[in-house]
Amino acid sequence: MDSKDAPAQIVAECEDEETNSIDTLISTPIVDYSSNEEKLEMMADAFRTILRCVGEDPDREGLKKTPMRAAQAMLFCCQGYTQSLEEVINHAVFEDAYDDMIIVKDIPMYSMCEHHLLPFYGKVHIGYIPRGKVLGLSKLARIAEISCRRLQLQERITREIAENIMKAVDCEGVGVVVEAEHMCMCMRGVQKVGSRTVTSTVLGTFRRDPRTRAEFFSSINHN
Repeated sequence: MDSKDAPAQIVAECEDEETNSIDTLISTPIVDYSSNEEKLEMMADAFRTILRCVGEDPDREGLKKTPMRAAQAMLFCCQGYTQSLEEVINHAVFEDAYDDMIIVKDIPMYSMCEHHLLPFYGKVHIGYIPRGKVLGLSKLARIAEISCRRLQLQERITREIAENIMKAVDCEGVGVVVEAEHMCMCMRGVQKVGSRTVTSTVLGTFRRDPRTRAEFFSSINHN
């Protein structure tokens, strides 16, 4: 499915899992149990247990450092829990009279499925119409990272990005499309390699005005 075929909301259901409706999805809470060093030790111990449970010897040569490496990788992939919208924007909101659509597309994204702890990855396309203020372009990608670098649902990521941009710059409207391939559908379960999930959220004038919405979808599909 191409993003041009995406309706205003596409909610994908994960096989064998009960998913929430898009209206009830909320931002993932930020929880900090301990220092990074303590977290890494606890996570490394957990990975050692996992290795034993799958039939491996965590003390053999090739796996001795794997638990700590896996713990470090997991913290990196979940660094969004330590980021806030205010810190990421860092005052990069500028007054400007530009009032046409701004689009940044093909932003690479990587996240982790909260149901199976397997990765999903793809692209994010973002468009917004400013109202007297514009965001530094790199901040759109950084706002996307806040949501992507967590245990997530693609539907939630899409809506969080749109809502955070609205909050950051108080714009006329926002459109966000996420296209991703989920390893939980490719490596296990239904094993449909190459299938992509497309989700979209439109807020403000993007939702109210069909012409604005059509311009956005047309622009992100124009090479």
